Amino acid sequence: MPGFGLVYSTSRGAICPECGQAVGCCVCKKTKSAAVSHAGGVRLRYEKGRKGNGMTFISGLLLNEEELLELAGRLKRCFGTGGSVKEGVIELQGDLRLRAGDELRKRGFVK
Repeated sequence: MPGFGLVYSTSRGAICPECGQAVGCCVCKKTKSAAVSHAGGVRLRYEKGRKGNGMTFISGLLLNEEELLELAGRLKRCFGTGGSVKEGVIELQGDLRLRAGDELRKRGFVK
């Protein structure tokens, strides 16, 4: 359905303008790249917490809460670590910026 007018749905999150699917389910690679650049890009940062334990934070993904939870689960299984999703940000235990960046690149979220 080219030229789909809806760009955001509270139930599905960001909508692909080309196919009308949620951006996380979209098969249009160029749309995912455009959505990421429109959002200012995906950001990965590392912060030391209490007792020296660090966390990797992934923000800027144009996904709804359900899709973020699914992606976080896949990343946690892939890296063998714990984590959660809070306020639209994926939190992973440990310094996983490089590995997470590579994995997100493979999935089309980062150029």
